[in-house]
This record gives sequence, C-alpha cells and structure tokens, in this order.
Amino acid sequence: MTTVTRILGLDPGLRLTGWGVVESDGHRLSHVANGIVRSTDTLSLAERLRQLHDGLQSVIETWRPQEAAIEETFVNKNPASTLKLGQARGVVMLAPALAGVPVAEYAPNAIKKTVVGVGHAAKDQIHAMVKVLLPGVTIEGADAADALAAAICHAHYANARAIERRVGSTAGAGVRLGGTAR
Repeated sequence: MTTVTRILGLDPGLRLTGWGVVESDGHRLSHVANGIVRSTDTLSLAERLRQLHDGLQSVIETWRPQEAAIEETFVNKNPASTLKLGQARGVVMLAPALAGVPVAEYAPNAIKKTVVGVGHAAKDQIHAMVKVLLPGVTIEGADAADALAAAICHAHYANARAIERRVGSTAGAGVRLGGTAR
C-alpha cells in the first residue's frame, strides 16, 4: 500500500523563486501546481526577502505540502551575488520549516541526474524532461521547471528510501541505495 505524498520543490533566487508541487504515489507522479514568487528590484533587501517569505507562505497555505525539496546553492564568481542568493535561500528554507514542513536539500547534479539521467544537463533538457514526467503540465518558467525537478528528485529518493527500509527489514541486511538527501 502506498501513500500519496505532496512535495513542494523550491528553486531559490532573490529576484525569482520558482516553486512546484507534485504528488507522489509510489512511482506515479502527478503535477499539482507551479509558479514563481517575485521580489521587486527597487525595494530594500529586507523588503525583498519579506516578499519571498510572504509569497512562499501563501503557496504553502494554499497547497499544503507534506515535504519540501530545495536545490543546494552553487557558489557564483561574484561574492555579492552569492551572498544575496544565500540570504534568499535562507528565507526559502525557513518558510516551509516555519510551517512544520521538513526540507531536504539536493545537489544540482543529483537533481539533473534524477530527472534527465545526466548530471550536467542543460536547463532546456530539464524543462523538457519535467514535461515528459508530468504530462500535460504548463510550466510557468525556467525557475518553476527547476523547482518541479527538485520535487521529482525528492520523490525519487523518497521511493528509494522506502524500498531500502522494506528490503532492510525483510532481509535484515543494511542495503544502501545510491544518492543522499542532506
């Protein structure tokens, strides 16, 4: 017997934060919703971070996810941009945590490999595969596609962990499947 799990994928950014909600029922995935939370460039950093928080809080209240997945941040060449992205990422992680939703993190290459099959896939490949994995989906933009990819990755690893628990409990062996969620 499988249980349906609602997963919120998040792709943090200060200007645009993508979000996507999928439901996982065993190996079956279905699209629920996706979109982008925007912040206003002319506002102060603190006000922009609040916009991200408030937007994500609204998404969480509307779609009621049980779990969340976020892409780990890569380091930019520009330290100021990296710092701002880190602050936005902190808010993006905080919003589900404040709602009691556990947050898992995945390396960008793990997400790409799960969705596309290649760890260094291009954004357009990710977008195309998300459409294949979630038939009929209308994606609100590249950031929302990346967020849906994070949610798909989380569902994949959650299924692997469930299999690992079942195999481990019946075989008494410590079977370990590849991949990690931090």
